[in-house]
Amino acid sequence: MNDFEKYEFDRLGYIVIPNFLSDAQVETLSETIDEAEAHALAEAHRPPDKISAYGLPYRHNADRGYFASGAREEGSTLIIEDFFNFDPAFDFLIGHEQTMAYIQSIVQERPTINNCEIRIRYPGNQTRSHMGGPVGRKHRYYYSGQGIDCIMVRMVYFVHDVGPGQGEFCVVPATHKSNMASPYEGSNPDTEPGMIGLPVKAGDAILFTENLRHGGLTNCSQQTRKTLHVGYGPYWMKSQNHSTMDEEPYILPGTFARLTQEQQLLFRAWPTLLENGRDS
Repeated sequence: MNDFEKYEFDRLGYIVIPNFLSDAQVETLSETIDEAEAHALAEAHRPPDKISAYGLPYRHNADRGYFASGAREEGSTLIIEDFFNFDPAFDFLIGHEQTMAYIQSIVQERPTINNCEIRIRYPGNQTRSHMGGPVGRKHRYYYSGQGIDCIMVRMVYFVHDVGPGQGEFCVVPATHKSNMASPYEGSNPDTEPGMIGLPVKAGDAILFTENLRHGGLTNCSQQTRKTLHVGYGPYWMKSQNHSTMDEEPYILPGTFARLTQEQQLLFRAWPTLLENGRDS
């Protein structure tokens, strides 16, 4: 992260990073997301195996190692969590060099992955505004003598263009530094004062602090919007996926075994590794 990006991230709470992924990487991710969507939708008729702490029903596929919520319906979202278990095609994002250069600039303690989800937003879908202001330690944004120090951040990868009216990711800039809770809590992002949509191209990424007020504008188009989210924070934070909130990261043994030691570190805290007689 260069000085201009650090300044903008601190000032706004987010940055848009153009051309972050190669065309070949975008193609691979897009094809694998489509496969995961089809797999999850084939089981959409099943009753839920788990209700999250936020009341969302999730179906668990033990063989492919993911939790899914939602269906292909007008106005709906399909969420597929723990997608790294689904296919090795996603593995290059674990310890992705360019991503980690950004993450290590803004998470001062050793960072690990605490969230991984595919978000598929069908026509008519909207994600309500949330966060911003004093939101508690888990999501806090700090600035110390060592610079920016975030507790929870997300990198969102885009596999197709998302323009006006296509359900852009949206933010109220600088609300990560607000001293007041938003009076618009739970409001419509399409009409909330200060909310702006962020148009992107395939291969772009958006990095933001979870402390920032954000959401998703209504997808008024016939394009289904598909994105990959990977969340990071200090090593002591456990899973922040809704389906496994505050549990150990849900990584299948087969998934963990195929990763390099550096990649494995992104899913494990130091004590766990030391108890197993391993070091960095």
